[in-house]
Amino acid sequence: MNSLEIGDDCLVLSQRLAEWVTRAPTLEEDVALANLSLDLLGQARSLLSRVGDEDELAYLRGPEEFRNCLLVEQPNGDFAHTVVRHLLYASFLFEVYGAHPEDGVAAKGVKEIAYHRDYAALWTRRLGLGTDESHRRMTAALDALWPFTGELFAQDAQDARDTQDTRDAQEAHDARDAQEAQDARDAQEAQDARDAQDAQDAQDAGLRESWVEYVGAVLGEAGLVVPEGVEQRYGGRKGVHTEHLGVLLDEMQALHREHQGATW
Repeated sequence: MNSLEIGDDCLVLSQRLAEWVTRAPTLEEDVALANLSLDLLGQARSLLSRVGDEDELAYLRGPEEFRNCLLVEQPNGDFAHTVVRHLLYASFLFEVYGAHPEDGVAAKGVKEIAYHRDYAALWTRRLGLGTDESHRRMTAALDALWPFTGELFAQDAQDARDTQDTRDAQEAHDARDAQEAQDARDAQEAQDARDAQDAQDAQDAGLRESWVEYVGAVLGEAGLVVPEGVEQRYGGRKGVHTEHLGVLLDEMQALHREHQGATW
């Protein structure tokens, strides 16, 4: 689990959900969304503090320095849009945390995220099976957000090709070195690295399979169809974001940047 990436995901999504305060459809949902936001903020603080100073990481970086996925920075839109976004991301984070039971943040966070996932699933069913209008809005939200789901589990397509090319070149180089120097130690280290990468690839594939199964089941129960043949968008993990993140950060960071070092 990458603490910076997941920490940035949680921070940005927390800020997005906080935008609903006083604007939610009902008072009950206003409180619920605020609580979801606070859960994610707490997880973001715990994760980012592993990487550096949490305040500096939150308030003094520009958009190009953030490593959150593109999905979480997408605007709230209507309530259906927010529900779909949360279903897609909370289901992903549930799988990530569940795969790292030895991690303190993950072990605590998976309990909170289980509620997030259930909350989003409940509203997905309600709106999907509700009126014609609510079903239309859910379908529109799903179509708009699905292109950002590929980034949750995969690198940028070009980045993936570059990574494979690098691995192939490294393997060839290692083989030559092993033959020329007869260095069994280097050969074993190279094999261990490949084994570790293969294990990580297998874990990622398993997480995606579980995510697809769960999300697909919820959408099916809601009378919604998983979009097919959709071109996926990438870049967030490399610091290449949509224009929406810059607007969000301008608002989130304004006070801290104007009064750096201030305490209250």
